[in-house]
Amino acid sequence: MTSDHRPLAVFDLDNTLAGTAHRQHFLERRPKDWDAFFAAAPEDPPLAEGVALCREAAGECDVVYLTGRPERCRRATLEWLAAQGLPEGPVHMRRNRDFRPARVTKVEILRRLAADRPVRMLVDDDLAVCDAAEAAGFRVVRARWAEPSETLKEAQETEGRT
Repeated sequence: MTSDHRPLAVFDLDNTLAGTAHRQHFLERRPKDWDAFFAAAPEDPPLAEGVALCREAAGECDVVYLTGRPERCRRATLEWLAAQGLPEGPVHMRRNRDFRPARVTKVEILRRLAADRPVRMLVDDDLAVCDAAEAAGFRVVRARWAEPSETLKEAQETEGRT
């Protein structure tokens, strides 16, 4: 249930709620196989720490999902969230041809969200996104429960793909 009076808790997906290690090999080859990388997302295992925090936050906040996944992954993403029993909430995804760094696109969306409702926290694993969100005045919970991936970091920062 959503209410215009409740603050927002904003959650990233990849390596925050969903484990991506099983599909990162698609990004380690040249050329990167982005289609296969995103096609494998429905098989992501849930990350217990992130899922628990999301469910806990839903007690006091409306949950919003903010991901660098492209819009073309919406149906599979919504099905994955439902299969994990995660709280319902709007899912903000990257436009299909938007390759700006995640630290830019996510802070832009956070500012848009904050114009209407208080944002209690952003939960994300990407250090650049976390730093940019904190610099913009948002409270950040750094998702340190997944194995960091240099491949994913490069994709987020230099290719704007996730």
